[in-house]
Amino acid sequence: MKRDAEGDGAAPEVLALAKVVARLRSEIVDLEGVAATTAVVERAKGVLMAQAGVSADTAYEMLLGRAGERGRTLLEECWILLGRMPSRPPPGPEPAGPPPATTVSENGPDTPDPGAGPLLAAGAALRPLLARLADGLTTARGGDDVAELLRTVLGADAGVDAVMIFSLTSAGSLELAGCAGIGEELAEQWRHVPPLSGIAAHEAIAEGRALWLEDPAEDARRYLLIGEPPDRWPSRAWLPVPSDGPPTAAIGFLRTRPGPFAAGTRALLRRAARLCAGPLGLPDRPRGAGAEGASDGVDVTSVQRVLDALAGPAILLTPLRSEAGEVEDYRIDAAAPESVDVAGRRGKELVGRRVLETYPTVVGTALWEGYLGTLTTGAGFEGEPFTYEEVVAGVPRQSVYSVRASRLGDRLVVSWIRRDTGEREARRLADMQRLGTLGWADWNLATGSTSWSDQMYTIFGRDPRDGPMTLEELPRHVLPDDLPVVAAALERLLIEGEAVDQSFRIATGDSVRHLRLVAEAQADAGGAPVEVHGFFQDLSAQRGAELALLESERAVLLQRGMLQAERALGARLQETLLPVPEQSMDLAGLCIDVAYVPADRGINVSGDWYSAIELPDASALFVVGDVAGHGLHAVGTMAQLRFTAKGMTITGSPLPDVLRRLNTLLLHTATASGSTTATMVMARYQPWDRRLTWVRAGHLPPLLVRGDRADFLEQPSGILLGATFDASYEQAVIDLLPGDRLLFYTDGLVEEPGEDLGIGFDRLAASTLRLLGEGHGETLARRLAAMRPGNRDDICVLDIHVPDDP
Repeated sequence: MKRDAEGDGAAPEVLALAKVVARLRSEIVDLEGVAATTAVVERAKGVLMAQAGVSADTAYEMLLGRAGERGRTLLEECWILLGRMPSRPPPGPEPAGPPPATTVSENGPDTPDPGAGPLLAAGAALRPLLARLADGLTTARGGDDVAELLRTVLGADAGVDAVMIFSLTSAGSLELAGCAGIGEELAEQWRHVPPLSGIAAHEAIAEGRALWLEDPAEDARRYLLIGEPPDRWPSRAWLPVPSDGPPTAAIGFLRTRPGPFAAGTRALLRRAARLCAGPLGLPDRPRGAGAEGASDGVDVTSVQRVLDALAGPAILLTPLRSEAGEVEDYRIDAAAPESVDVAGRRGKELVGRRVLETYPTVVGTALWEGYLGTLTTGAGFEGEPFTYEEVVAGVPRQSVYSVRASRLGDRLVVSWIRRDTGEREARRLADMQRLGTLGWADWNLATGSTSWSDQMYTIFGRDPRDGPMTLEELPRHVLPDDLPVVAAALERLLIEGEAVDQSFRIATGDSVRHLRLVAEAQADAGGAPVEVHGFFQDLSAQRGAELALLESERAVLLQRGMLQAERALGARLQETLLPVPEQSMDLAGLCIDVAYVPADRGINVSGDWYSAIELPDASALFVVGDVAGHGLHAVGTMAQLRFTAKGMTITGSPLPDVLRRLNTLLLHTATASGSTTATMVMARYQPWDRRLTWVRAGHLPPLLVRGDRADFLEQPSGILLGATFDASYEQAVIDLLPGDRLLFYTDGLVEEPGEDLGIGFDRLAASTLRLLGEGHGETLARRLAAMRPGNRDDICVLDIHVPDDP
């Protein structure tokens, strides 16, 4: 049984939506036919462009001319042209290499092009390549297909490794319409490009000319280069896509090979861009074409200019009527930039669309009836407020709007009015006061009324049920020490009419708060204050931080003074116990040079020390040591070790026994706060046979310079002093020769933080040989110590020189 569409009580909104669906289906069918026809025409244009070497517009004119001359339709002429094309070869493996061709370059028609592939052929040689491209464009679906086709066809011949296609939007920004060979992450990064300067694609579209970027360093100063790193593609070309009007798209050809684009390569890329004019330059379908609209003389262009300068959403609606004169829908003919529909389209993107397409649920509502009433009577309409939710930066936000409609000729101007502005501003003000720990207050001196913000009750620790505090009541809460300054500030404010900015303290329950008052008085015609406005800010947290910082600074200064006094005392003790001679000295027939340099950093003295004395049997004792740690304790341990070692050696104790007893001494004198360790190297020299016997306790090896060589002595076993009771020490013997030099030193001479110790040893040996070669033997120790600028540790150097025989 057939049912009447208008019978059986069908709801108006259902009928309206059914009509919209039917119209959209009809448009889809029409578009499918247009798309099929367009594909045939574009393919025929591409064939003519490849055969005759003409532009897309010229190829189209040639097709129209041939069709007119032969009495055919344009579609018939296109099909005949395509039918004459040779069929494609059957599928199979492609030849191993491209056919030979004469290349076109700046050097001449027969010279290989250094910047291009093997097939940039001139004349007829280019036609198969362009024909292949044109044939592929007829089946391309969207910008990504076009980009991949360009990269595939031009990859080997023009060196194209990646392709990007940008289209210009109505707002002046760029949208990535297609890409190939750049990767998903980079494509997403450049999906939308704001209208900024320094974008090569934007400049190519705006100026309608090709840009050849062939020098990455120079191009990076002018443009924002795509890719990471920027020289990922050393040569790039950006070509505008030709169109009937100004260009609205650009194709970027990116190459990994450096160097300029040859003339033949440029010609090929220009023709390829022209071939893409059809697939990339199809105009949007006209919206509302053929629909009956208003003809009331309203200048839609002028209305659009007004809406462009309007803040807030607004649109111009043209009623679309049925044959019976009833309004079936409305077409949007102008839109303000802030207008938006449920699909997220904004501003001029709405122009040409219908209301039931953009807001399909409005039919049958009070808003729809309001539109009809305004259109019929001319009386303005304002709907009830409604809540609209939008997503800003990924965060959903709700706003309250109402819709207002006014008649303009036979059209409607519809605007949205925001209703929650005052409430939103109040929330922002409350958040600002809470985050800034401040609140505002107003005192009307004429009526005696007082107004406080909510945050004021939190600042004063006051129950809101007690109401706000008057100015007269304020001094009761101020600490006695601050009452004079508060009274003076209120006097300046209320009597002299001056603005005040005063800090003071109040007592609230069990705590004291630091407040700041900033206020001004409003005077009447006679100059007498009648109203006071101001705010209070709670500075307790800030003041607490300032007091803690001040206390910390005092503690640091006190500690620094104590450490400086300790350093001065330690330095005096060190100078007394460890005098450093200003000149070389002779000892047991040897020339001895000593250098001692304290650390540049810190305020504590360290435990580096030396000893060089003559023993009762005319032999000589040499000692260099380093006590762990700094300060008076290190100096005391140094003195203990120095005098004990000298005493035991003078009494004739063997050197290994001296080290064992010193180790036991340190272990038995350890304090409750911890034990002390030290390193030491000791040597006894016998002048009658030039024999040197030496021992070590965890110390660095001595450096022997003999002739033009500098070598570190092989070390006997012996761990540092104060480590363990089970320590054992061995001795080594070396016979010195005339002219030999032996260096004892502490670790400050060779160690650098983060550096291998071997590097420090090599540096010391090389520096020693260089200084001796330059004739600085008499001051070798001091010069070596002075070569360590910015030393982080004390440096002690003992230079023992055996004079040459007469």
